[in-house]
Amino acid sequence: MDIDTVNALSYEDFGNIFGNVVEKCPIIAAAVWSSRPFASLSALEAVFSEFIDALPESGKEGILRCHPDLAGRDLQRGTLTKESLEEQAGAGLDALESGEASRMARLNEQYKERFRFPFVICARMNDKKNILRQLSERCQHECTVERAHGIEEVKKICHLRLQGLVCHDAPNKL
Repeated sequence: MDIDTVNALSYEDFGNIFGNVVEKCPIIAAAVWSSRPFASLSALEAVFSEFIDALPESGKEGILRCHPDLAGRDLQRGTLTKESLEEQAGAGLDALESGEASRMARLNEQYKERFRFPFVICARMNDKKNILRQLSERCQHECTVERAHGIEEVKKICHLRLQGLVCHDAPNKL
């Protein structure tokens, strides 16, 4: 859909379409709708990012807590959102070997024990090897650093999800 179509969406339709741009956070889409009209896809994305940036640290942690464990129970039970399933499968997380799955589960638990929110990475920009490496490395961060890193990953996910929903800005025509 193009940006004009986005701007014409009712509150309900906008929420239904964009409600999972930020994983399981339809309230963010509801708030973003109020900023219409958007001049472009970039402007729409900026409003999502600005909303996230304006949240207190507890709100940012809340966004991170809405994300599922990578290659975790939700993937195994088939209860991931459609978007998360596609993203995790694309990174190969649905086809981990036994040793990789055990390592992922162990690191996910260590990470959650340390930070009190799940590890978030833009799976579409990584493969399983890099995800495991980053999960291991990021377990060593300070909480404030890791919260900020996780939020930047959320924004990458948001960017790609928005690109999948809205046509790119058309180049200026002379």
